[in-house]
Amino acid sequence: MGADLDRTRPIWRQVAEVISKRIGDETYPPGRRVPGIVELIAEFGIGASTAQKALAHLRDTGEVGTELGLGTFIADPRRPARP
Repeated sequence: MGADLDRTRPIWRQVAEVISKRIGDETYPPGRRVPGIVELIAEFGIGASTAQKALAHLRDTGEVGTELGLGTFIADPRRPARP
């Protein structure tokens, strides 16, 4: 497992926090593809809906963006968002 998860807090939020920290320290640099649902399931030992909720939260906060048919990528603060 990639991170120790605290079972007393929402798991999706903890997974989102781990990814957010990796974005902040540039383990995942701007423009890089974020691990997909299957990779998150394998790394964290979570269900698909939990992984989807974590990624949806990161999209809602603007940390990642989704390219239809390509995947989810780290937002590049130097590039303007697409309409």
